[in-house]
Amino acid sequence: MRRRDFLGFLGATAASRSRWLHAQSSAPPVICLLNGRSSENSGALADEFRRGLRQVGFVDGTDVLVEYHWLDGHYDKISSIIGDAVRRGVAVIATPGSTPSALAAKAATQTIPIVFGVSEHPVTLGLVKSIARPGTNATGINFFASEIDSKRLGLMHELLPNATYFAVLTNPTNLTTADATAKALREVAPGLGLELIFFKASTPAEIEDAFAAIGGSGAQALFIAPDAFFTSHGTQFGMLAERYRLPASTFSSEMAAAGLLIGYGTNLGDMFRQVGVYAGTILRGTKPAELPVLQSTKFEFTINLKTARLLGVDVSPAMLARADEVIE
Repeated sequence: MRRRDFLGFLGATAASRSRWLHAQSSAPPVICLLNGRSSENSGALADEFRRGLRQVGFVDGTDVLVEYHWLDGHYDKISSIIGDAVRRGVAVIATPGSTPSALAAKAATQTIPIVFGVSEHPVTLGLVKSIARPGTNATGINFFASEIDSKRLGLMHELLPNATYFAVLTNPTNLTTADATAKALREVAPGLGLELIFFKASTPAEIEDAFAAIGGSGAQALFIAPDAFFTSHGTQFGMLAERYRLPASTFSSEMAAAGLLIGYGTNLGDMFRQVGVYAGTILRGTKPAELPVLQSTKFEFTINLKTARLLGVDVSPAMLARADEVIE
């Protein structure tokens, strides 16, 4: 190759590399989002997350790319997903409604920003140093699903004053949340004169088996622990509760609409939106350590009156008046 041709080749190569580097530097930031639900019924929550991003000027697919990892209860996949995200250096890891994912992300990186939505106290979990001043690479929202378990049990006791034997269903693969629920209920149950019996399930087949066991246990009511996988299988829960004639309490109005007796908890869509707002705020340059942890202040109380009638449960006018939503 002649020297002039060779220099021309070098120049073309350098120009090509310059264009490639510019493309890489201008590539939109990536958000890695994890949640324990199934993808089939998570579209509305994904929309709320994107709405939160838009509130601070980001459009998914245009100036930010969101990778959605809907685990469908396969919490064993979290480690590999988080590990891959850390190796690629994503801009933000978002874990709305997934305590296991938040804990795994915090253990995997001290630099990549994490925006969580957790049902337990984030200081107790070790995610932040304080609510007002997180002081770490993590911040987000505490939506109190586990911390209001005792109040939810009290509502069920008020609704079913003659029931003294309650089944509790937890997901053992979501261990932190399961343990928090068990602890809260064991502390309050004696004061309400209630006896608890615990069951576990982490797959659709195990949910079927658990209901069969609960139905044969003599339990008079069912308390379902907070869990994203459980929420995404609300239709299955509703059908089984009807089959075994079990008044059931859930943390999600979505599950109450699927046929469970009552739901009491935070609006999950609003939690996803808030996580989206914080993720976008961080992309704008604010550090997680400077963003105080948000705390849910509004809780939704849903009564499925159709289910109550089917089960022969008498709901007083006073109780109905306290409900935010009554499904008839």
